[in-house]
Amino acid sequence: MLHILRTGEAQAGDGVLRAMFAARKSVFVDLLKWDVPIVAGTYEMDRFDDAHATYLVLTDAGGAHLGSARLLRTDRPHILGSFYPELCANGAPCGPRVQEVTRFCLDRRLKAAERREVRDTLVSALANHALATGIEAYSAIAQIGWFQQNMLESCADAFGRKRLGHTHRPPGRIRWRVSPLKRGSHASAPPLRRKRNLP
Repeated sequence: MLHILRTGEAQAGDGVLRAMFAARKSVFVDLLKWDVPIVAGTYEMDRFDDAHATYLVLTDAGGAHLGSARLLRTDRPHILGSFYPELCANGAPCGPRVQEVTRFCLDRRLKAAERREVRDTLVSALANHALATGIEAYSAIAQIGWFQQNMLESCADAFGRKRLGHTHRPPGRIRWRVSPLKRGSHASAPPLRRKRNLP
């Protein structure tokens, strides 16, 4: 089941959001060892989890988290524009019709085949959400290996892709490379296409 939620928008979504924040802690903190804030020892939440964030969350029939992504407005502070603008050759894309995809999270409990299915369904949901709400482009920062493994194949027929800057290895404690990409409408890309129906 697909849920499209905002923080604090409706109490009915509180359980779904709590499950998502717990899954993010399991993936980004426990598994990937990111140094990010943890709330109550259980939830991964940062300054961008505010009333302006939108969440696409996939759950099973019982409400258990399967996969999720957070969308940030780019006409407000966001990760690429606020922390990594130097990664983009011509500046971070921003505007009312551009949103940043962050915290793309697949639940650790999923088996390989289930991960692929949830990944593809979540990418479909992102494409359909863009079409339904007038979003013209998504931006994102991704570790290059993760992006190649998780997104290239599933994005191929839904999004045009444009690299915004060179692959970059930041100095210091961050050990992975980041490559900013823009997905959506641009001169060399096909328009977004509606994907298969979601449960």
